[in-house]
Amino acid sequence: MDKMMDNPWFLRITALLLAFLMFFSVKADEENANSAASNTMTEVIEDVPLEVYYDDTSLMVSGVPDTVDVHITGPNSMVQTTRQIKDFTVFVDLRNLALGEHRVRVQTENISEQLGVRIDPTFLDVTIEERVSQEFKIDPELNERLLAEGYVLKSISADPDTVTVSGPKSVIDAISFVKATVTEEPGLNSSVTKEARVRVLANDLTKLDNVTIEPEVVEVEAVIEEYSKEVPLTLIQTGTAREGITVDEIESKNSTVKIFGPRSVVDAITEYEVEVNVSGVTMTDTAIEVELPAPEGTSSVDPENIIVDAEISVDETVLAPENISAAVAASGEDANKRIFSSIPIEVRGLPNGNEADFLNPEEGTVALVAYGAEKVLESLNIKDFVVYVDAAEKLGQHELAVEVEGPDEADWLISSINAIVHIR
Repeated sequence: MDKMMDNPWFLRITALLLAFLMFFSVKADEENANSAASNTMTEVIEDVPLEVYYDDTSLMVSGVPDTVDVHITGPNSMVQTTRQIKDFTVFVDLRNLALGEHRVRVQTENISEQLGVRIDPTFLDVTIEERVSQEFKIDPELNERLLAEGYVLKSISADPDTVTVSGPKSVIDAISFVKATVTEEPGLNSSVTKEARVRVLANDLTKLDNVTIEPEVVEVEAVIEEYSKEVPLTLIQTGTAREGITVDEIESKNSTVKIFGPRSVVDAITEYEVEVNVSGVTMTDTAIEVELPAPEGTSSVDPENIIVDAEISVDETVLAPENISAAVAASGEDANKRIFSSIPIEVRGLPNGNEADFLNPEEGTVALVAYGAEKVLESLNIKDFVVYVDAAEKLGQHELAVEVEGPDEADWLISSINAIVHIR
């Protein structure tokens, strides 16, 4: 045996056998490893919803993404099944944590132990805060660059005009603005009412998230008008009233008017002057309707017309008819008398639907001279006398007696005791 061991060929043959044995042993291990590797795979399941367990009625959590990516490694068939079915849950449990900042691990549930799992991200930095609600007034807005040329935003309002915002206390405390912005096409030249989404903004106008807004959408009304300006109204008297009537003053309840048009033209106007023709003023009609035309370069004036009242003085001796003047003269210069000119004659008893035209006197008025004590005459006015004709059961042309109702303290004489009336 010792001789065999000392034989160099024995040693060579033994070494060769050991080499063959080691070669086949290593090859077998490699084949087994390759076989195992061919049955193992890694998959990434993206955007897996992340569940967050906490008291959402009184607390708010920030720093938690909506989804995470899940990396799974394991047997080919098991990985494929897990990826397709997705019957597992990814979550963070914050129920036993106090208010404040925490670093928590993302966990999984219902994934086979034969799979290797890695979550991206694995850890989250979360903040747990008290949930608060606060009411804020809405600031509705419309970009005025959307308005057509020559138009302005007169007012803008939201309905409702407040919202309730709920969220973490730190976010609620950071709210500086609550906006509801109307979006429209450029060239707006009329008022618009439109729904707008409410946004909450910080002091630097960055949008604040992680809040709930109730309601999220409100109705915004933007009142858009053509540019205008109010200016003083100046009345210029023209024309001459009939003989015996002097217009002492004209005035209107309107002291200003609003002028619409391009800003450059309207802003140059400091007052609005209009001529008032008083030639049509009578004793009984001192109101003058005046149309207000738009100044050159403007579009309109509001109001379009006004009523101007004339204050008058009357020389009744000039206005009185000849028979009244004669009666006055006959009564003597020292007699207490007062003349009322142009008292309208009423038509009483006119059948429904019928109308009356005066042929004589053509204006349908009479003059009246009243006699009496000086104090009585001073207290009288034209409304104290009612002058009328009775047209009951009349049709066609008739001469009717003119009747007068007046105060018992005075006597009177009228210019016409009869009137010719055509009833149709």
